[in-house]
Amino acid sequence: MVLVLVIGDFHIPHRVHDLPAKFKKLLVPGKIQQILCTGNLCDRETYEYLRTVSPDVHVVRGDYDESAFPLSTTVTHSPIRIGVIHGHQCIPTGDLSSLSAIARQMDVDVLVSGHTHNRFQAIEHDGHFLVNPGSASGAWSGLFNEDAIPSFALMDIQGPVVVTYVYQLIDGEVRVDKIEYRKDIEAHKEPSKTSVLPQSIPSSPAPQQQSVW
Repeated sequence: MVLVLVIGDFHIPHRVHDLPAKFKKLLVPGKIQQILCTGNLCDRETYEYLRTVSPDVHVVRGDYDESAFPLSTTVTHSPIRIGVIHGHQCIPTGDLSSLSAIARQMDVDVLVSGHTHNRFQAIEHDGHFLVNPGSASGAWSGLFNEDAIPSFALMDIQGPVVVTYVYQLIDGEVRVDKIEYRKDIEAHKEPSKTSVLPQSIPSSPAPQQQSVW
């Protein structure tokens, strides 16, 4: 079992002062093995905070990040391959078919993206599991008129099964929902003659990320 935190769109300190205190109480060190961040951290302090939760942090560059994070990254928890993008590459914004096309290009089972802020989303579409953790801080977005609900997700990966727990701060209380995705192993089997295998290490190693600022 691997517990992965999926989080992003902080926009700290430009739009929001900090993460909700109730979220910080939940995100304690020692429980989460890996963090996948959809970008728009906007300051080094937020990045360093994530590293206190888990040292294995993978961040992609958002449209408001000035750091040298990559535009995309891929990690593997066999047999699940996860791709991460910020989401501003998707046109129209948040379009499921466009996100599925990106997932196919990245050759991943799960595609994590952000950028929309307005709502959390975890849905299976066209053979891919598409996850948008929303904005962890509840930062406003010019894309939508409605207020953003602070949210993040925890993915519990157990072999071909990804159980996603959604945490949303609604009316001052944390609400948790659960969504399950199961990869069809038979449908995704590679021909035996193929020598290209999923990498067992992240494509953007931590040492590189430490120097992005």
